Amino acid sequence: MPNIKSAVKRVKSSDKRRMLNASQKSALRTAVKAADAALTNNETEAAQTAVALASKKLDKAVTKGLIHKNAAARKKSRLAQKLNALLAQA
Repeated sequence: MPNIKSAVKRVKSSDKRRMLNASQKSALRTAVKAADAALTNNETEAAQTAVALASKKLDKAVTKGLIHKNAAARKKSRLAQKLNALLAQA
């Protein structure tokens, strides 16, 4: 632990930020996995809501700086492709 007051504050604030980022990233991964599971199980209604929620969380993660914008776009695109294939099949 540092002795300088500003360094102590830096450690505390970075720890707090790290914990917040970890929880938000975990919620993001959970939402994407839930959408993927709904798509895999051919549940059209659940899949549509899950993909919408996952897209929202991905966009939010980009604005917070958790993931890169191209990574979010790629994940959203893949989910949308699977959803469109499921809707075309039904």
